[in-house]
Amino acid sequence: MDLGVGIGWRPEIAGFVGALPGLRFTEVIAESVHPAHPAPELLELRERGAAVVPHGVKLSLGGAEPVAADRVAHLAACAEALGSPLVSEHVAFVRAGGIEAGHLLPVPRTRAALDALTANIRRTRAELPVPLAVEPIATLFDWPDAEYTEGDFLTELLERTDALLLLDVANVYANARNRGEDPVRLLDRLPLERVAYCHVAGGVEQGGRYHDTHTAAVPRDVLDLIAELCARHRPPGFLLERDGHYPPIGEMRAELDAIAAASGMAPVT
Repeated sequence: MDLGVGIGWRPEIAGFVGALPGLRFTEVIAESVHPAHPAPELLELRERGAAVVPHGVKLSLGGAEPVAADRVAHLAACAEALGSPLVSEHVAFVRAGGIEAGHLLPVPRTRAALDALTANIRRTRAELPVPLAVEPIATLFDWPDAEYTEGDFLTELLERTDALLLLDVANVYANARNRGEDPVRLLDRLPLERVAYCHVAGGVEQGGRYHDTHTAAVPRDVLDLIAELCARHRPPGFLLERDGHYPPIGEMRAELDAIAAASGMAPVT
């Protein structure tokens, strides 16, 4: 599946996304979709041949409790309504004991957490009409007493579940920067042939930490990391994430062009 360069669909920039002449894929937050009545702009993109990928944020795949059947059913219904080639979610948890965190929280890199993730991903995949890609999150901290490196944890998770990987290049950069590590080392530990597509975004430095905010321009270091990734294995697509504080149209076009240049893919602007 060749996706090329895309951008996340948001109501605030629906006109911009729909007007991109070369756009072949986009992504929509699954929880914002009403499967019986999807946004007309999304249906128009689907009709012109663009892939629309539902991206879940509230399944809590990394939680200790089994995933909620109604949330999985909603994700499946979104895929059906939008004719999606796949869906995606996060390697994270968002609730425990009935309490909603309101954020994506990192899972400990332990055998117990890996078992819980495996069970929930298998449950989810069994109810989906299309493949599932899972995304490791950006995190400001790591739980203590890790039993795996991040690369080994993710590799075993993908092997156990037969899920695909949604690799967020900006998250790789953010986590490596905050840990004082080389982001390329993680790329060299991952099964890159299992990458379904990639996210790209910008962030800001605050309090000595780099925050993946999706509100700033993609930094040069992240573009360089895209080139490093493609030198190893070119993924099917790269998707720009922008959430809030949307810049002028010319700046968003320039960001998409920069991602295309770094990846060696065709521009969509």
